[in-house]
Amino acid sequence: MSRPTTVPGGALPVQPGPAQADPQPRGHDDVIAGAGPMVRPGERPTVRLREGGSTTAEEAPRYAPEWLELRESADAAARAVELLDPLRNRPAGAPDGSGGLVVHDLGCGTGSMGRWLAPRLDGAQHWVLHDRDPYLLHFAAVASPQAAADGSRVTVETRRGDVARLTQDALDGAGLVTASALLDVLTREEVETLAAACAGAGCPALLTLSVAGRVGLAPADPLDAEITAAFNDHQRRSGLLGPDAVTAACEAFAEHGAPVHVRPSAWRLGPGDAALTAQWLRGWVGAAVEQRPQLRERAGTYLVNRLEQLQAGELHVTVHHSDLLALPRTGGVAP
Repeated sequence: MSRPTTVPGGALPVQPGPAQADPQPRGHDDVIAGAGPMVRPGERPTVRLREGGSTTAEEAPRYAPEWLELRESADAAARAVELLDPLRNRPAGAPDGSGGLVVHDLGCGTGSMGRWLAPRLDGAQHWVLHDRDPYLLHFAAVASPQAAADGSRVTVETRRGDVARLTQDALDGAGLVTASALLDVLTREEVETLAAACAGAGCPALLTLSVAGRVGLAPADPLDAEITAAFNDHQRRSGLLGPDAVTAACEAFAEHGAPVHVRPSAWRLGPGDAALTAQWLRGWVGAAVEQRPQLRERAGTYLVNRLEQLQAGELHVTVHHSDLLALPRTGGVAP
């Protein structure tokens, strides 16, 4: 299903949570959906949607808008802007002859990629926002950008569905495919399907903020490495790629002759990011404990200590991600 929408741009409607969030020490179970494990054992925290029907209790949203709003500024600061140069050098064109750039944003959440990217590209743009969650699609449409970098019009439509089974036909006329924090919650087969669809459609893919499996915390703690390893194992549950996602995506696009460029896109969180850091810490430690229950007692003490450091303005965190740009076989200039 698709719903063409032209909406005024603006900020997300006020949501309870992030604005009032604080780094007070609490248990690792006190976490916003999306920041940490919120699903029952065996469930997959992906953007998949069963065909037909509305969202059921079994397919409750995995990503709260509060979490997506909380991380938006860190995501924006982290993305590798140098990967945009080849996109600016590519001619735009739409099948209707309007000359506008058609962008498909996969797993769009509340639309943060559009709010970041649309104002950085010249020319008219039409964004097609894909997600499994109609609630998030509503936020994405309401808060979509109105204008491109040169003042050209930006329009939006939403499509609810399963981006993991995206086909070349679904991307007909696309000039760009984008996603944020998506690759690491896909399987290798799903990444290969995505690469094949983009290659078949002949459009670039800008896939940002995939976890890299590395975290830096200052001051250091002896338990840092063990929690990182347990978290990375948790990310790989049920065949998901987790920190192996970018390598798998590079291989998948290379199979189609697509030049691929990867750049770092780390979150660098300090005292001014206390609300985000607190939620991230709870989710990070919670996932590690879910993966290795024997960590529970030590991790509980670790989390309390880290949150106390955060509250005192002493904690700095670097969460490493990678951004990937895959260009069509015959187009693009290496950045």
